[in-house]
Amino acid sequence: MSDKKEGEGPLKVSYIFPNGDRYEGECSRSASGVVMRSGTGKQITASGIIYTGEWHEDKMNGRGTLQHPSGAVYEGDFKDNMYHGTGTYTFADASKYTGNFCKNRLEGDGAFTDTQGLVWTGDFHGKAALGLKLQHNI
Repeated sequence: MSDKKEGEGPLKVSYIFPNGDRYEGECSRSASGVVMRSGTGKQITASGIIYTGEWHEDKMNGRGTLQHPSGAVYEGDFKDNMYHGTGTYTFADASKYTGNFCKNRLEGDGAFTDTQGLVWTGDFHGKAALGLKLQHNI
């Protein structure tokens, strides 16, 4: 690690955690001297989950992409390590949801594209989505 003091810009690190997770990217040093992920970086967990994006105070915050070993991918806004804001979640079967998220849940206006390419729009609330409308392309 560098001897940079707080406020002198990001540190560039490559670090392997004791659990096998790997992080490569920017960090900053807090007033107490603790080094935290902050800025842009990539973390690969021992189980194969890959996050590439923005970090703030050691949490996924800002824009990023989270890839799961199943093939599912989320691309969008994060807050405190959760899907929060706008984004697109593509499921392993290639169906996808594009819209609003709140604390890892589908929440608000969105569009779900099923495995046959049909697009359903409406108001989503977690696993419920009453009154969805099929979008017609004429």
